[in-house]
Amino acid sequence: MLEGGVQGSPVLRLFLRWVRRPLLPVMRLWRRNIQLRVVATTLVMSLGVVLLLGFVVIGQVRNGLLDAKVKASQSQATGGFAVAKQKADEAASGAGTGAAAGSGTADGTSATDGRQSQNVIQWMSDLVESLSSGGAGAFDVVTLPVGDDSGGGRSPRGSGNVNPTSSVPADLRERVNSGTTAAQSYTRIVYSNDKDSQPALVIGKQVNDPNGRPYELYYLFPLTQEEKSLSLVKGTLATAGLFVVVLLGAIAWLVVRQVVTPVRMAAGIAERLSAGRLQERMKVTGEDDIARLGEAFNKMAQNLQVKIQQLEDLSRMQRRFVSDVSHELRTPLTTVRMAADVIHEAREDFDPVTARSAELLADQLDRFESLLADLLEISRFDAGAAALEAEAIDLREVVRRVVSGAEPLAERKGTHIRVVGDQQPVVAEADARRVERVLRNLVVNAVEHGEGKDVIVKLASAGGAVAVAVRDYGVGLKPGEATRVFSRFWRADPARARTTGGTGLGLSIALEDARLHGGWLQAWGEPGGGSQFRLTLPRTADEPLRGSPIPLEPKDSRRNRGLDEAGLPGGAEEKRATVPVQQGGAQTPALPPRAPIVPRLTGVAPAADPAALPGNGNGARVVPRPTGGARRADDKAAADPVSEGGAARPDVSGPQDSTEPGEAFRGR
Repeated sequence: MLEGGVQGSPVLRLFLRWVRRPLLPVMRLWRRNIQLRVVATTLVMSLGVVLLLGFVVIGQVRNGLLDAKVKASQSQATGGFAVAKQKADEAASGAGTGAAAGSGTADGTSATDGRQSQNVIQWMSDLVESLSSGGAGAFDVVTLPVGDDSGGGRSPRGSGNVNPTSSVPADLRERVNSGTTAAQSYTRIVYSNDKDSQPALVIGKQVNDPNGRPYELYYLFPLTQEEKSLSLVKGTLATAGLFVVVLLGAIAWLVVRQVVTPVRMAAGIAERLSAGRLQERMKVTGEDDIARLGEAFNKMAQNLQVKIQQLEDLSRMQRRFVSDVSHELRTPLTTVRMAADVIHEAREDFDPVTARSAELLADQLDRFESLLADLLEISRFDAGAAALEAEAIDLREVVRRVVSGAEPLAERKGTHIRVVGDQQPVVAEADARRVERVLRNLVVNAVEHGEGKDVIVKLASAGGAVAVAVRDYGVGLKPGEATRVFSRFWRADPARARTTGGTGLGLSIALEDARLHGGWLQAWGEPGGGSQFRLTLPRTADEPLRGSPIPLEPKDSRRNRGLDEAGLPGGAEEKRATVPVQQGGAQTPALPPRAPIVPRLTGVAPAADPAALPGNGNGARVVPRPTGGARRADDKAAADPVSEGGAARPDVSGPQDSTEPGEAFRGR
């Protein structure tokens, strides 16, 4: 309920959310701190052991105290019952002699009965006082009549201000009256004065008075001393147990700290190593297992530093080589271009074979120039020299230029390019040249690999992000290809011919352009269901991205339509979904007139897609845009449309799955 949510009353969901909120920091600390978990587990287990031991010890002490008290009480009560019987026999013998002496009188019988009744009342009082006097506060004596018979002087009597009827349990009286042996029970002594009641052991037996009539005699033994002793034992055990638990927790904390501290140190150093601080090392002391771990960690870090330094040197040499070669090739390429242009212009005067050779030479020189421009652009990205000339632009204008430039290729392929979501301005601080280069690569690739079906360009903005998605219904992407489609010179099918003669670097440059803006360029695809490339940019250059207003997986994908990999319905009641029908020969819908560019949109946009994508930082560098409109020659060469038209694009489709089917994330 706490993790998956609750279906039903919003009040219940609100209550659960209110309960979870204060527990989240504790749960997060519990998951992240192994020392806390070990110490808490030790404390809980120690507390359980102490409680179990305490119950056992207290039970043994209580049983020992009660057994000793019961044995002593039974011995005392047995002697008291014998004394009471002896006194009754003695009193009965004296009463019999007196009765024989007075039997000759005419009214002696009634007089004798009266004297005997008076003698029994006094005898009972003397008996209670005599029996209780030997206890010295160790016990009290109570006499009760059998049943409701309270005549003949056998009314309840008790020593020490004891309330006889309230102190003796009724079930014990029933057992005493039903048998001739002694019976015992636990009770609480109730006093007739203001003295507090106390626990006691009561032992009773039915005996006869001097007249031979039965009465109940009880001995009440207070258990106050035993209760105090048991309380003392409980307090001692509780105090000792608390100290033991605290001591065990401290010991566990110290022991775990000796292990966790080096591990935390190693984790911190590993994080700093991953951040590029390759000179970090662990401090090693001693010769134990932790010390050997530290030595192994330092040796690993040293080897990594050496290897990374070697790789950096090699990469630096490769980048310098590519840059130098690219620059050095420009001069001979210019000469070859001029000569090729002269030959190409005069090809009509040549024989067919020579004329065809001149055309092939011009085409390959165009491709060579595009490759050289892309290599120069890649070398600038690798060297960290690429700069971002950001200004507030309306992406709708960029999309219009890209679509217009791709229309001739789309007509040859029989593809119709549709623009969706261009009713409202989509404004962002970006480099228009770089964004146009990215979108040109995406649109041209979609047309080239769309197999003549529609290509949809969708724009949207929400929160602090804007996005442009290019959707085609061609061959799509195989599983895992979305993570490789941005690699340099990578092709899904090297044998497939390129219509536009691309260099294989277009998507790589597009990805670097997106990163330079602090944005995302991501790919999604499925076998035979086409693909979608999404460019997400922040509205302002210094604003981090938290989501995209366009979902990476389109709504018309097989999974969203309930179809399987073969395109069949996933359930009995689901209908077969089809790819939107191509509108052959349809003209491109008229685009709305150009709207003035504003810094930020003030309208409330739909919520952004909370896609957690890798790459929080962007490393973008923003420079002022030249006022005169002049650009560097190499930037202009890199922006040549021919150099970006044939970027690396897979030819066979398939869904890739990193977090969910058919979707792969690409970020920094």
